[in-house]
Amino acid sequence: MKDTAKHQGLRNQLVTLLKGKGITDKSVLEAINKIPRHLFLNSSFADYAYQDKAFPIGAGQTISQPYTVAFQSQLLEVKKDHKILEIGTGSGYQTAVLCLMGAKVYSIERQNELFKQTSILLPKLGIRPKHLSFGDGYKGLPNHAPFDSIIVTAGAPIIPQALMAQLKIGGRLVIPLGEDIQIMTLLIRKNETQFEKHEFGDFKFVPLLENKN
Repeated sequence: MKDTAKHQGLRNQLVTLLKGKGITDKSVLEAINKIPRHLFLNSSFADYAYQDKAFPIGAGQTISQPYTVAFQSQLLEVKKDHKILEIGTGSGYQTAVLCLMGAKVYSIERQNELFKQTSILLPKLGIRPKHLSFGDGYKGLPNHAPFDSIIVTAGAPIIPQALMAQLKIGGRLVIPLGEDIQIMTLLIRKNETQFEKHEFGDFKFVPLLENKN
């Protein structure tokens, strides 16, 4: 598990690219500049790890392109020690970004194969989320709620009511909504019953599946 000067150079280039695409949050850019994305990929894709592309990671899932990870992370407006629920651990790359930004990350993965891989990989890299679990992301983690923010890393046809209920007042929920193409959507909880909604254009994600377990 090597991280070389060449890899760091490629990360520097990636950060420059992300800045050019409008990512301005310094803590997001710093995290992406530090995390060895090539170690989250199958070795056959390692040479391409710092291109702004998504790649398959097994179990029919993908690692999101770096711009998508950066864009979602920026929308969360992460502060140190924020308690964040991540729906869809996947490769663990987004988890790692949030951890390096200082968040306390609670993450759910519904594919057991990926859950096991990520549970081993993250500690090896010195990245320690608060809680990793194998389960149905539609249900969230009510026993650990409420959360400062919630990030969904798969395309959802609807906003799960359970996730809305687990968000603090003032909290932010970032979710790609839609079937084939998703609209990146931000909900800000204003009070017990009201949410402010913002939309940020089209993205493409694998679908958020439920009732797996």
